[in-house]
Amino acid sequence: MTGSNVAASNYYPPDASFGPSRLASTLELGPLPTAVPCARWHAKLIFKEWKLAGVADDAELIISELVTNALNAASPLRDIQPITLHLQASHEHLLIQVWDALPAAPAARPHPIDAETGRGLEIVSLLGERWVFYHPVGGGKVVWPPLKISAPPAASGRPGV
Repeated sequence: MTGSNVAASNYYPPDASFGPSRLASTLELGPLPTAVPCARWHAKLIFKEWKLAGVADDAELIISELVTNALNAASPLRDIQPITLHLQASHEHLLIQVWDALPAAPAARPHPIDAETGRGLEIVSLLGERWVFYHPVGGGKVVWPPLKISAPPAASGRPGV
């Protein structure tokens, strides 16, 4: 099954601690080097609309790391499949979910202190409450770290883009 066939309904927090979502946004990205800045720009606009300035910087960095990891996971695949960024906001949490077609579990890699790569999941662990992954029904994997938000997101007159 391709990433474009993975419906947004496959994105959900695997536990009930997240609470009911008020806002959601999904963006499919081609597995191209421009995916990371596109994901950040999309998130920046969504966070502004949702009035989530308090978590925007950390969330954008997490998105950069997760989309970079998804991009690296997509490179060995024969079929070109999109990477999907899904954002959800409840009264208490911002949930960032990144889907890629590779079902292999993400794993933090040991790295020297001065390494320029290999820190993605370490950064995500430091900025988010935790990170976990799961395998949605349509295949691949979703990596998601929830972020605690201090003020409730603003409900706009229309759903996220």
